[in-house]
Amino acid sequence: MIDSIYGKKIGMTQVFAEDDTVVPVTVIQAEPNIICAVKTADKDGYEAVQLGFGAIKPKKVNKPMKGYFDKQGVEPKRYLREVRVENASENNVGDAHTVAAFADIATVDVTGTSKGKGFAGVMKRYGFGGGPGGHGAHFHRAPGSVGQCATPSRVFKGVRLPGHMGCDTVTVKNLKVVRIDEDQNLILIKGAVPGGVNGIVRIRAAKN
Repeated sequence: MIDSIYGKKIGMTQVFAEDDTVVPVTVIQAEPNIICAVKTADKDGYEAVQLGFGAIKPKKVNKPMKGYFDKQGVEPKRYLREVRVENASENNVGDAHTVAAFADIATVDVTGTSKGKGFAGVMKRYGFGGGPGGHGAHFHRAPGSVGQCATPSRVFKGVRLPGHMGCDTVTVKNLKVVRIDEDQNLILIKGAVPGGVNGIVRIRAAKN
């Protein structure tokens, strides 16, 4: 069984549950993921399937990728991702993996790329308290002391300092599946998921 599907984050909205309570949900559009290749332990050393998703214009497909898709006998896709499975040989190239596979799944793990925040200081990046806010103080948003004196005369690795924030691979576990819309290939998941609008996310059946 393929326990994952890739889709695009559309945004957030709210729906009414059966008990008339309002549930905030993230809408993910997961168009059919086409199996473009099957990896077996005998041939490749591991069991997996390669999923292709996302429409792309034929003129934007370069020659090597066009040759690859022609060899597999499938339409070109914008993205290719591999998913580990137990018995890959049970799947066939060209089969479609849709949101219908998640109809009986209650919770999922969602993986995406978090929003980029650019270069951030320690207060924004790590939640430092900072110094006094008064005009007489000369210490406001700086990180403060970060090392020792003559020994060891360097700053240890791992010290929390200003730097690039965001654009990290983030997984949020055990999110509740509120609704599946097979006609429009939508999955409504309770709560927020990583990334911005139109970001690519992986939806995987929760392990626990």
